[in-house]
Amino acid sequence: MSEDQEKQAHASPPSATTTLPPAPPVPPVPVLMRPRVPPKSAIVPLPASVLPAAVAAGLVTAFVMPDDPGAGWFVAGLAFAVAVYFADKRARGDAEPHFRLVNALWAAAALGLLAVGMFRASVWLNVLCVLAAFVAGSLAVVGKRTVNTIVYDVFAVPIEALLSIPWVGRGLRKLGTKQEGRTRPRFLVPVLASALLLLVFVPLLRGADAAFASVVDAVIPELNPETFVRWGFLFVVAAFAVTGACYLLAAPPLPADDDAPRKRLAHRLEWTLPLGVLVLLFTSFVVVRLVVLFGGTEYLLATSGLTAAEYARSGFWQLSAITVLTLLLVAAALRWAPKTSVADRAWQRGLLGALSGLSLVLVASALSRMWTYQQAYGFTVLRLLVEVCELWIGLIFLLVLASLIPLRSAWLPRAAIGAAVAALLGLAVLDPERFIADRNIDRLAHGKTLDTTYLSRFSADVVPSADRLPEPLRSCVLGPVVREIPEDDWREWNLSRSLARQTPVTAKDGIGCRYPTRP
Repeated sequence: MSEDQEKQAHASPPSATTTLPPAPPVPPVPVLMRPRVPPKSAIVPLPASVLPAAVAAGLVTAFVMPDDPGAGWFVAGLAFAVAVYFADKRARGDAEPHFRLVNALWAAAALGLLAVGMFRASVWLNVLCVLAAFVAGSLAVVGKRTVNTIVYDVFAVPIEALLSIPWVGRGLRKLGTKQEGRTRPRFLVPVLASALLLLVFVPLLRGADAAFASVVDAVIPELNPETFVRWGFLFVVAAFAVTGACYLLAAPPLPADDDAPRKRLAHRLEWTLPLGVLVLLFTSFVVVRLVVLFGGTEYLLATSGLTAAEYARSGFWQLSAITVLTLLLVAAALRWAPKTSVADRAWQRGLLGALSGLSLVLVASALSRMWTYQQAYGFTVLRLLVEVCELWIGLIFLLVLASLIPLRSAWLPRAAIGAAVAALLGLAVLDPERFIADRNIDRLAHGKTLDTTYLSRFSADVVPSADRLPEPLRSCVLGPVVREIPEDDWREWNLSRSLARQTPVTAKDGIGCRYPTRP
């Protein structure tokens, strides 16, 4: 063989049978942030519709967001929904739309929760509704269940808002780079021109006519450094919420697979024995409760040594803790108990069904005790809220019983959140502060005392109920409530406060008022 042929033989590529070195192991991906399709934000370009939508939603939110519960919360939520919908629709073009019925239902729930501020003046109720609206809004963007946990789905929008910062920055750099055949965004010049015209002509027209000046003062809040700082904060939060939602829609998480294999307990005895013991314990408790029920009040006083009200208060919190812990155990059993064989499925249906049914009895017992305690000492916001929580837990146990028929429980977390949203909306329809005031005022007819100090700390929602009180109790309640109602502009408009301002109050605070100590 010649020297050239030897060099050519050594330089020839390896054959197809040559073994390659093994690839390095891939580290596991956390469940909370599994890779999306596509996994890198650099692969997904920033659509031209996202920035205008984010800017528009940020400006609207900064301008309309009120300090007190009012119409501005609903307007800001509507601006967010419209901005995300049209930005996604414009970015997809003729592609299949992302939003389905499940998205619309969650979005309607979020807007309904934000609309509570237009009708109810209670601050604590509106805080709960706003927090629930954020959760429902995130689920509205996510849509159907994903491979991620329910924790990620609930906080998907704020999580993706943080992750979208490089995505937005890359898009802004591309907008600022001068490329051949590339023009500046079409919305930039009209927006700047419109803002400049408003800054020039609004002050001139305001100074030209007093009536127009009053309208401008009612629409535009007082401008000071604190106002601009607040506007800037709200603008950034709302704008990044829109970009986070659009980023999530541009690279959505993988859909959930109900048939994906899960890690299960190895042996049936590992879960049947603890749950069986718990079922026997709950059964014995229910039997004792039935004996007390049929024995009546005399048997109760003789065996416990407590009054009916003391007996109710002493057991409510323990029963509430028991139902919550039981719900966690049921959720763990649904998640990890094996169900491959017919016997496993029968044991799971039997034990979890019995445990859920007995837990419903405990929920009913807790509600009965709290209702008895309220009848003795009066209604309060805290007592009403814990009753609503107990009803919500009872509804979850009913959902658990429904899930045992097909033995599929992946839908339960979202169903529980939906039930909580429905409970809050129902509480808003009930008008809780007015309901509490009505029940406490009705107790006057039975010779009970009325805690006017407690009712006077309520919001304007209490005015229709307190207006039917005799003097001086009426003014003892309405005086502090009506006199502390602030003047609202259109952003803070609220039906309860608007009607309460029309209620006359003549008596002074403290004259003829009784302030009993509430237990």
